[in-house]
Parts: sequence; structure tokens; C-alpha cells
Amino acid sequence: MAELITMPKMSDTMTEGVIVKWNVKVGDSVKSGDIMAEVETDKATMDMEVYSKGIVLHLIVQEGEAAAVDGPIAVVGKAGEDFQSLLNNSAAPAPAAAPATAAESPQSVVVENAAPTVAAAPQVSTTDGRLKASPLARKIAEEKGIDLSNVQGTGENGRIVKRDINEAKPATAVASTATTTAVYGQESFTEVNVSQMRKTIAARLAESKFSAPHFYLTIEINMYKATEARTQMNAISDVKISMNDIVVKACAASLRKHPNINSSWLGTKIRTNHHIHIGVAMAVEDGLLVPVVRFADQKSMAQISKEVKEYGAKAKEKKLQPQDWAGNTFTISNLGMYGIDEFTAIINPPDACILAVGTVKDTVGVVNGEIKPVKTMKVTLSCDHRVVDGTMGASFLQTLKKFLEEPVTLLV
Repeated sequence: MAELITMPKMSDTMTEGVIVKWNVKVGDSVKSGDIMAEVETDKATMDMEVYSKGIVLHLIVQEGEAAAVDGPIAVVGKAGEDFQSLLNNSAAPAPAAAPATAAESPQSVVVENAAPTVAAAPQVSTTDGRLKASPLARKIAEEKGIDLSNVQGTGENGRIVKRDINEAKPATAVASTATTTAVYGQESFTEVNVSQMRKTIAARLAESKFSAPHFYLTIEINMYKATEARTQMNAISDVKISMNDIVVKACAASLRKHPNINSSWLGTKIRTNHHIHIGVAMAVEDGLLVPVVRFADQKSMAQISKEVKEYGAKAKEKKLQPQDWAGNTFTISNLGMYGIDEFTAIINPPDACILAVGTVKDTVGVVNGEIKPVKTMKVTLSCDHRVVDGTMGASFLQTLKKFLEEPVTLLV
């Protein structure tokens, strides 16, 4: 008997998937466990297994099109079997956004309008075809270059007289405002279909921003000793330590001392997590992914560095799996490598806080009463005010500052 193959739910936040590639065609045989298609979810491109056995009778969703979770995407059955009634009886859930039509299928659409833009000349009218003007008025108008059709007469029955000419502007002035050069421009724009990842980013961050009351705390940290420590560690370590790896480790140590920052708002409850799972935001082509370094407080900087690098490679190839980005209790977003001094980040649910990390800058400062070269970095903590108060966030930042300014304390 023919059977509908539906779009599986491949992540906890997935509402629809896009068929990137079919690995089968109509007429092919499939069995349970075969990889039937590659599906783009809101997080990654993943393999879709089939759990049915038979012949592929029909592919309902074409490559590049979206289908809602549990929506029909293909039919499998016996060769020659009639499946039309199965299609007629299936009620496919509507996807979050209607798939593009055949004419809209390209990722980019450019619309142009080449209509010229021309300034309109002022319009002049008279009550009849004859101009009433005194001979003197006509003579003066001719000498001054004044167009009588543009003069309003104040004499008897609207007759144009000398005073009307004296008060009128020369014809050259009228001509200068009426004559313009036609400007030919081209209106254009580009539209790009929203990826599954971008849809989810938009929904989750909008929910976070407008449901969680954010407030922000910024502190400046002297990174001179942290920079020196990094240089010394990289001289002996097989894995190169980045400044972000040091920040991850310092945050993990600080969260251990301030568990209220390592919390979540659950509506009627506040959950304080005893484990420390730090999400590390990573930019990819379609948006942002946040893989999670689990039990970060128990790992060395070399372990953190290796794990983050592996996540980065998988993220670029869209090979991250659901377990890679689930379970974060705190998040770090670092734009320092792009030269950003400071910024504010939107909280990554279900976390109560996210740390925005700026660049390490060479500057001068007062050290032990002397002006010396220093390296500074600004970090901003975004807090959910339902969970975290200002003093809580400030205390956490003070602890983080101490760890980064004396990085040897991270080893104790």
C-alpha cells in the first residue's frame, strides 16, 4: 500500500525544512535506513532517513522548496500503484512562509523601472484667445522681455496696463523656472529568499528582545597580563589559544562564583543551573550559530580552544548537529576580531545573560601611579531583569575583571 513520507522534526525549534537535494528519483527502490534527502533546517543541513520500503512513486516537494514539519514530501509504495487518492486525502500543514513559485525560484530577484523622471513645467491659461493690453503696456513688455500671457491685468475688464508690466517679472525669469533637464534614473532592488536559519534567528531574537526586559552593564578590563599569558601558553601548547578561549574560561570560573547569572526564567520559576554550559556565538553565511562548550569550568583552555575550533569548522560546513547547540546556560558573543570596541547583544534564550566582547586595544593608562602602555577590552553584559538585578550583574563583571587581569588565578 502506498505510504506518504513526511517532513521529520530534526531539531527542537524546527517548524519547516527545505529539500536541498533528493538522493532518489521516481522509480528508485528505498528501504529503511536509506538517506533519502538532504534537508536544510533552522540550524544545519542534515541527512533525512527513510523508514519505509518500496518504490519512490512521487516527489511532492521539489529541491529548493520548503515543507512544514509533518507535511507530505514524497510517496513510496509498489510499482504502478495508484496514489492519487492518498494525495487528495492528505492535509499538509502550511509552511511558515509559502514556497516560491516557479517564477520566483531564483534566490535573488532584481526589479527595475526605467521610467524617466521629468520636472513638470508650470501651466498658463487665459480666459479667451485675446489678450487685453494697452499699447503702452505692450511696448514696455516687449522692451523688458515680458510674456503678456503670464501677466494678470488689473485694468478695466482685466486689461493689462503699465503698472502690471512694471510689477511683472521678465520672461527670462519665467523660462528659467519652466525649463529643466530631464533626469533618467533606474529604480532597482534585490530580494533574497529567507533561509530557514534566518527565519529562526528572527523569531527567537524578536521573542527575546520584546519579552525579556534587557538592561546592560559595561566594564573596561586591562588585558595586558592576559595577552602576555596567552603568548606564553601558545609557546608551549599544541593548540593555539585565542583571546576568546581565555574569556570563555574566565566566564566559566566567574559563573561558578555567581550562579544567579547562570540562570533561566521559566515563567513561574527561576532555574539556577549547577552545570556551566557556555554558548559561543559563531557567524556563518546565513546568520549565527551558537554551539555549546559543556562543563566549561572543568576544561582547560587547550580543551576549550580545540572544541571551539572543531565547532567552527562544522558550523561553516553546516554539519553541526542538534546536540551541539542545545543546553546553553550562558552565551558569549565576540566581535573584537572585527575591530568593534563595544556593543550590546540580545539575550540567547533560555539564558538570563549574554556577554558582548569588544576588541583588545593598545592605549595608555595609570598603573601604580605611572602612565604606561596598557591593553584594554570592554565587555557588556546584557541581563534579563526578571532574573538578574544590577548588583548581581555588576558583581559578576567585577569577578570576571579580576580573573582576566590576573589570569594566573584561573589555574588555581
